[in-house]
Amino acid sequence: MHAEDVNYWKTSRTAPDVWLAKAKREVIRAGGEVVAEGFGSDNAGRAAYMLAFTFGLERFKAVWPVLPSKSGDERAARIQAATMLYRDVKSRCVAAKVLGLRSAFFSYLLLPDGRVAAELATPELTQAFPKFLTGGVVGERDA
Repeated sequence: MHAEDVNYWKTSRTAPDVWLAKAKREVIRAGGEVVAEGFGSDNAGRAAYMLAFTFGLERFKAVWPVLPSKSGDERAARIQAATMLYRDVKSRCVAAKVLGLRSAFFSYLLLPDGRVAAELATPELTQAFPKFLTGGVVGERDA
């Protein structure tokens, strides 16, 4: 998939930092605290934006990839990724008012081993699900 194939391609010239600031404001308005933000890339050409935040004792981490651009327009691809991160965070903050924080942000729930809930394999998720319901610790190996 390429950046040109999805929403928000060249719909804005607003810098990615502005979109991240807007996402942070949404988290804060919803009662959360932003603990980290960033942009990173690797030697393979992959890049992503990250926003880490808490609501009470629950920790969350959103990582939004920068899709490769067919035309090589890296700046537009970065703007697009930051825009999508903002739109996703904003929609989840709205959903949290109705569904609750854990339901709205479940895939971003940060586990003790550093993964987010969306990264769990199906067998792990099945085993961990009762702990999610009871507020138990998920992601630590049994001794």
